This record gives sequence, structure tokens and C-alpha cells, in this order.
Amino acid sequence: MRYISTRGQAPALNFEDVLLAGLATDGGLYVPENLPRFTQEEIASWAGLPYHELAFRVMRPFVTGSIPDADFKKILEETYGVFSHSAIAPLRQLNGNEWVLELFHGPTLAFKDFALQLLGRLLDYVLEKRGERVVIIGATSGDTGSAAIEGCKHCENVDIFILHPHNRVSEVQRRQMTTIFGENIHNIAIEGNFDDCQEMVKASFADQSFLKGTRLVAVNSINWARIMAQIVYYFHAALQLGGPARSVSFSVPTGNFGDIFAGYLARNMGLPINQLIVATNRNDILHRFMSGNQYVKETLHATLSPSMDIMVSSNFERLLFDMHGRNGAALAGLMDTFKQGGGFSVEQERWTETRKLFDSLAVDDAQTCETIAEVYAQTGELLDPHTAIGVKAARECRRSLDIPMVILGTAHPVKFPEAVEKAGVGKALELPPHLTDLFEREERCTVLANDLKAVQAFVSQHGNRGKPL
Repeated sequence: MRYISTRGQAPALNFEDVLLAGLATDGGLYVPENLPRFTQEEIASWAGLPYHELAFRVMRPFVTGSIPDADFKKILEETYGVFSHSAIAPLRQLNGNEWVLELFHGPTLAFKDFALQLLGRLLDYVLEKRGERVVIIGATSGDTGSAAIEGCKHCENVDIFILHPHNRVSEVQRRQMTTIFGENIHNIAIEGNFDDCQEMVKASFADQSFLKGTRLVAVNSINWARIMAQIVYYFHAALQLGGPARSVSFSVPTGNFGDIFAGYLARNMGLPINQLIVATNRNDILHRFMSGNQYVKETLHATLSPSMDIMVSSNFERLLFDMHGRNGAALAGLMDTFKQGGGFSVEQERWTETRKLFDSLAVDDAQTCETIAEVYAQTGELLDPHTAIGVKAARECRRSLDIPMVILGTAHPVKFPEAVEKAGVGKALELPPHLTDLFEREERCTVLANDLKAVQAFVSQHGNRGKPL
């Protein structure tokens, strides 16, 4: 399997090199040169497999030539062995043909664990084989940071620096990051918003001279390995609901477009998916594109669903690449237009074709709370605000009541007590056993100005397990 850049100017790489590269040298994102495709008979034969065995079958083509089957099977078994539910991603029924796929039974109670528990083990495997050491710099709007730290904390050859917007993540999210100590773990609170953090990560990849020769690795969803891992649970959900003999639709809470792009790939790999719904909050750049062909950057707003407080959706570039016939030069020109003018539209026929699969909805805080209260009253199920946005979007945008609708349950509600409280549910939220003492734990975090050079100086000074790089 070879991987190419969305902007067409970077060299093609194998899986191992893509894992370590993150962003391509031309500023683009890596995607498979050719996507594997499964027959309906193959997919049907996977029904009833344990999650890690299904994951092996779905992801194996992506790592062929880089990781032997026996080693990959062992990595996957270890990855999903740390989840607290034996089904790994159980389905919870809300009504007759509406389901929540619970993706929050990993160590940090968020869907990011599916990819980042795997990513940490893949990095350990590859770096040990190569005898290399790397630096991870990641930006988080809440959940990626804790999942990345949890997934990589035991990695012997990794120093990890996570940037989050100061005072703009929930307390549970912050503490899940800042209470894990280790010589190789560094939390940085940036006096800015998530897009500022994400821009620093991209700028650091573009010019890595501050690392003095050490390689930089991405844990954000620009890293192909994260997208790859998320494809699996679309197959898992569909197989539980009669797929591939019947189609399934999905509503996906998304800000950076990575999770829903995984669903798009699952469909292109042969899984019958009828509809993909982009569910987002007040920061609605994706909804404005899907509903009106306008991808325009606007002011970022803080909401009750902070993991989607994103105005520039990095992974959207991967879909745009396909929309433009995988023409790297055309895509590079489009991204230059966006960088210079803050917005663009695409040719009408390209947009119309995309809308055959995608719908979208933007949901404000008041509607989010209403949905949390409504679902709790109807079912006794308590949703986190991101999942509630997914439910609202599913109910507003659904094309067919005959086709099962699966909402991706992206986080445990205990991570977002403010939203639950504002919804007036009145249910006490309890942390799971492994986090019961979270609010008593000591925190460690460094607050830095919204300044790229200050952040890079900090990384240079504190890398290599506390020794300057």
C-alpha cells in the first residue's frame, strides 16, 4: 500500500513512513493511492467477529508490506483489550430504528481512544524496529489530548507535547490530560483558541528546524493511522444491524471532519451506507458548505460542545481531493485561495454530487440542551452534548425511516457536566472507577502565550525526557 499527498507534490510513502510523517512535505494530507474494496460476501462473513478480529480484516490492506499479520493481530488485541465493555463499541437503541453507537468505553471515555490506543502501540512498534526517537506535538479541543497521552504515555521512544486552549476545555477533559505525569509528557495551555493551537502544530511541521534533527510526529486526525482505525466501527455497527444486506445511515458529530471521513471511506470500501450527516455546533463551516457550497472562515465561538469548537476542518481537504478527481494541483490552488481569502466555493456539479451522500445541520447550545433533556425523558439515556447534536441532526435530516440511523456517541456525558446541568436533567454524574479520584489528583501544566516561537522554544528545551534537544 502506497500513500500520496492531497496536494500532489510530496513523494509517495509506505504505511510506516506515513505513520511517522503526519503532514506531507507539500502541506497536504496523505491518503491511500488506491482504496481497498471488499465484496458483500466478504463483509457478510465478518458478522459476529470480536472487534479486534474485525479491525484486522478492515485495516490489514492499509499496513500490508509494513507490519506482518501476526504482529498486527497482537497489536490490535492489546489495543482493544483495555476497553471496559466487552463489545468495545455497543449499540444502544433510542427508538424503533435509531441507535447510538457508544464509542466512549476506552480509557479516556471518548471515541479518540479507538485510534490513539492503536497509534501509541504502532509508534512503539515502528520506532523500536528503527531505533528512532520522535517528538509528538498535538493540538486538542478537548478529547484528543487525553487520549493521545493515555495511548503514548508508555512509549519509550516518544516525547509528547499537547497544546490545548487555556480555559476552553471542560474540567474533566483538562484533568485527564494534566494529571498524567511522566518525563515524556508535557501539557501546554495556549492563551488562544483551538484553531491557534492547530495552526502552531501545522507551522511546526512545515519547519522542524527547532527540533535540531529530531523527527516530529502528528497525533491529530491528520495522521492517517487515526482515520484508518475509525473506519472499523462503521463496519462493526452495520454488521450488528443487518449489513451488508441492508444499508445503514450515520449521523456524526464532527468539527475536524476526520470521523465522518472515515465513514465516507467505509462506503467507498464496499459498506452500503445510504446517508452521512455532518452534525456540528454554532461553529458551522462544514454545515455552510454542505448546505450552501460556502466554505468560509468566520469567528470561532465557545460552546457547550467544545470538541467541535473548530473553524478550520483539517480533514475536509481529504474529501475535497476526491471531489476534484484527486487532482493535487487543483486542490493546492483551492487551499491557497482559502489561505489568502478565507473562503471558497467549488464547481456546482462537484458540490451537487457530494450532496447525494452528505447532509448537515448546525445545532446551537439551547437545542443541544433540549435534545439531552428530550432523550433522557424518552429513554432514560443521558447523552453528552456532542452526541446530542448528532441525535438532533439525525432527526432533522433523516431521509428514510426504513433505514437504520446510527448516531456516533462520541463521549461519556460525565466529561461535560455543564451541558447536562443546563439541560435540567438532574441526574448525578459519576466518574467510572478508574477515574473516581480525578478531582483530587495533582495537575501539571504550563500556560504559554499564543506565540509559536515560545512554544517551539519550550519543546526544544524539554524534549528528550527533560534534556534539551
